[in-house]
Amino acid sequence: MNHDDILRTNRKVYDAMAAGQDPLCRPSRDDELADPLTTVDGSGWLGESVAGLNLLCLAAGGGRQSALYAAAGANVTVVDLSGAMLELDRRVAAHRGFSMRLLETSMDDLSMLQEGEFDVVIHPVSTCYLPSVQGVFAEVARVTRRGGIYISQHKQPTSLQASIDPTAGGAFEIRHPYYSDRPVPEIRSDSASGRRLRESGAVEFLHRWEELIGGICRAGFMIEDLSEPLHARRDAPRGTFAHRATYIAPYVRIKARRRGGQAQSLWVPES
Repeated sequence: MNHDDILRTNRKVYDAMAAGQDPLCRPSRDDELADPLTTVDGSGWLGESVAGLNLLCLAAGGGRQSALYAAAGANVTVVDLSGAMLELDRRVAAHRGFSMRLLETSMDDLSMLQEGEFDVVIHPVSTCYLPSVQGVFAEVARVTRRGGIYISQHKQPTSLQASIDPTAGGAFEIRHPYYSDRPVPEIRSDSASGRRLRESGAVEFLHRWEELIGGICRAGFMIEDLSEPLHARRDAPRGTFAHRATYIAPYVRIKARRRGGQAQSLWVPES
């Protein structure tokens, strides 16, 4: 399967998710929009404010991310492969009175954007949908100003290697090799955990830690922080998403800063 086939397949998956009102396509509630930075940046990586900053929501259509950052005062651009997902952003913007720019393209082709155009790039889980992350990180570095922030989230390699459901003995099995350029096998599970961990029909790839962390650094960023969003619950019923997350962390979140600028807060108080 070539690059264009992969994009075409994954676009259809997300178009269908948008049409089916998948949980990833639900707009923010009024209470979340009333305090948007708390909703999207509980760790405080973005400082006290993003008001007036040029912010790119990369591969982040669906009407949620864009609205939260627009409500926080940022100048928002949304890039997504799926036109249907971007349509949700357009509808939410019209309903809420937000102004934003919407662009339909792959995350590894940002040729329509200017060098150093953005103060902040927000990149939710999506690198798994391309066989290589090198081109993605290079494009992000090109459009991020020196000293700008890049916050990305990724599916952990082990999570993509492991079985969705536990065996009869309660263990999870490694079923996909770590060193592989082939797509991760499609899920064979109808469990809620399976539906949350993987998008049915999507073509996904495992990216090793050296490709994620090393790739971000080699593209021109410095890693400033890293977290593993907590989804585990000790009392979670066996076979649930929270039960699996007790054994295998599903995601990693990375904060990086474009080299060449001052490592200071993005927030500048009004005079």
